[in-house]
Amino acid sequence: MRKNTNELFFQLVALMLAIILVHAAYVTVVRPNADSILNHAAEVVAAGGEYVVPRSFWVVIKDFEQEACFILMIWALAIMGYKTRAAMRESRMLEMPLVSLSEGTRVLPDDTGQLVRPLQSLPEQQQSYLLPRALSTALSRFQVTSSVEAATEAAHSACEAESSRLDSELSMVRYITWAIPSIGFIGTVRGIGSALGKAHEAMAGNIAGVTASLGVAFNSTFVALLISMVVMFFMHQLQLMQERLVLDTYAYCENRVLRFLKSLST
Repeated sequence: MRKNTNELFFQLVALMLAIILVHAAYVTVVRPNADSILNHAAEVVAAGGEYVVPRSFWVVIKDFEQEACFILMIWALAIMGYKTRAAMRESRMLEMPLVSLSEGTRVLPDDTGQLVRPLQSLPEQQQSYLLPRALSTALSRFQVTSSVEAATEAAHSACEAESSRLDSELSMVRYITWAIPSIGFIGTVRGIGSALGKAHEAMAGNIAGVTASLGVAFNSTFVALLISMVVMFFMHQLQLMQERLVLDTYAYCENRVLRFLKSLST
């Protein structure tokens, strides 16, 4: 419960910081530069020059939809960074000799108490990690049932439950990856609607308003799709790391403990 509360607090703080940082960058850098470029283009047209659609980086990302996409991107990366750090901490436990058994050792149900004690002496935070939980569950099940199959099933169930939990906790990141292109499409609809509203200006020979509105439409979708690709890449990398953690944990249990268990009937 405490872990979930800490993660929720982190997500809220990360969202607030993302909003503050991105909006500050837009107010101080992005929009002033974009306005300067657009004003220069307008001055050229007013002086009788040919209108050229500005294709500057600042102009491409200047609208509110792009700002929202950058906020969501930073928020998603912060959440994934938090989960990556947690997965790396748990992965380091796989290098620890939590249970040391030499080749040829036979572990009977009465011997499991000695193996569980080092796991129970770990710090509280480490006891909540997948590897100690899987080992403790398997050894406790073996002590009660004297069944190697039951202990193996207990370790497997603990890993499967953890895999499902990790997958469900990525639901917020999946929502963000869906929301980013959706916001881009909102910008597309807004830009096309604005362009249609200025169609009479284009018929009169002034296409500046229409092209600016269409620029909003296409730029928002372009930026949103690029950002979505970046977020999806890191999300799949995180999923791969978590899946490896679960598989390596079960392999640890199998190689370090389960294969040494012997029931009284064997």
